[in-house]
Amino acid sequence: MKYHIRYFGDPVLRKVARPVTHFDGELETLAKDMIETMFEANGVGLAAPQIGLSKRLFVALELAPRAAEEAAGQEGEAEAEALSPDEKRERWGVVAEHVMVNPEIIARSGTQYGVDGCLSVPGLFIEKMKRDRTVRVRYQDLQGAWHEREAEGHFAHVIQHELDHLDGVLFFDRLPEAERRAFMEAHRRELAELQRQAKAYLKELREKGAPV
Repeated sequence: MKYHIRYFGDPVLRKVARPVTHFDGELETLAKDMIETMFEANGVGLAAPQIGLSKRLFVALELAPRAAEEAAGQEGEAEAEALSPDEKRERWGVVAEHVMVNPEIIARSGTQYGVDGCLSVPGLFIEKMKRDRTVRVRYQDLQGAWHEREAEGHFAHVIQHELDHLDGVLFFDRLPEAERRAFMEAHRRELAELQRQAKAYLKELREKGAPV
């Protein structure tokens, strides 16, 4: 099952997600569907709030170093749409697909600057987003067992981006205030269109009696 990705302007993207407390087959299916949705949208990460679910869960791809450099700034690009998930895995240099439940960063070090974009804000990017170079993340797997692992470079960047989604934070919120205002003004029309689409989708859900 492929989910509809929520766009900027949808209130769910600004809420702090709730911890996951039930570890069952339904959660495993959700994670599988999120991975499918992520590949379909040509993303390297996807958080539950981005599909309208207030759950502290995200999926993310770990890429080989050279592939990670090439992938920077390409999230959501349409040119890969014709490829199958397996073709994308090979072309993108996917090393592993991760599911992190109730994640938290427990250690950080270093600084890196990289391109940052978002499936919920398609087409817009920050060329030099400041992120921690290395992070240590503690999280649960789909069976509820706790793990810790260290990530650096591109994968650390992805983890920080996706974890922000669980706290209602979008990538441009991380900019210094003056830069954030300039970004919002420069892309005022695009952001307004995304808000319009988000509002229209929520209206459609309400008319169907579906949860929003």
